[in-house]
Amino acid sequence: MTEKLTIGDTSIGLQERKIVYLKAAKLYDFTDINVPVEVIRGKEDGPVLFVSAAIHGDEINGVEITRRLLARQELDNIKGTLIAVPIVNVYGFNSNSRYLPDRRDLNRSFPGSARGSLASQLANTFMNEIVKKCTHGIDLHTAAVKRSNYPHIRADLDDPETKKMAKAFNSPIVLNTPLPHGSLREAAKKIGIPVILYEGGEALAFNEDVIEVGVEGVLSVMAKIGMIEVEKEDTSSVKVSTSHSSHWMRAPHSGILTKKINLGDHVKRGQLLGIISDPFGREQHNIKARKAGVVIGAATMPLLNRGEAIFHVAELR
Repeated sequence: MTEKLTIGDTSIGLQERKIVYLKAAKLYDFTDINVPVEVIRGKEDGPVLFVSAAIHGDEINGVEITRRLLARQELDNIKGTLIAVPIVNVYGFNSNSRYLPDRRDLNRSFPGSARGSLASQLANTFMNEIVKKCTHGIDLHTAAVKRSNYPHIRADLDDPETKKMAKAFNSPIVLNTPLPHGSLREAAKKIGIPVILYEGGEALAFNEDVIEVGVEGVLSVMAKIGMIEVEKEDTSSVKVSTSHSSHWMRAPHSGILTKKINLGDHVKRGQLLGIISDPFGREQHNIKARKAGVVIGAATMPLLNRGEAIFHVAELR
């Protein structure tokens, strides 16, 4: 950790705490669009952790997780540096949209390019100004619209440091997932920075249980990598299951869904998950689990078209 850390045009010294507004672009009327960043630096050398949220602009649970995290007293005496970015996709956040104005997915645009699309340029700025100055990262997400996710971590468990962070988060499920092309996790891995992704809740809503798990999870990771000291708590009641594969159950017919299970339920192969019926209830189609596992995602809209994703099941061996 160097004595001076510069983000944008702002330098942050040891034992300083500053808010930085990172220039991203301009609107049609030349109003500046800035990415808000808060930097907390300790007096001792240590890890440099970024915590990012709202890469998808409508996924706002992470914004609240970051806000509550920054209010915690544990951050008063950190070792190393915390870089908190509560709203990465400021365009989508202000328009309640997952995407940027060019309809591109920011989390498929990394590492980006200074001369690429709007999404590519924002990804490039985030990589150069934030990610490349860090040693670790935690990226906060929710399900897309009309879906909800049970709290879980997605990570590359083949990497020892990433695995250590994933386990330390203490979410109920850790899903060993491949790195999607163009994702922040993939771009960070290519430059040697371990990043875990926290999923939980739904878009455009605050889910209290998800937020609480998120705040405590980030603090737990910070403690594990040596950034803060926390009183040792009894985590024996937190049973963390690891899954190495998952699958979506899709609607075989259009109709109205009646769920028979809840998020977080452990299901057996062949168990009834839901029923799709016509408006009169005369024609019904049972949706049964293909494999045993935990339901980590589900549609929140009961009106379905054929082929729509209904249940996301993390398989357990």
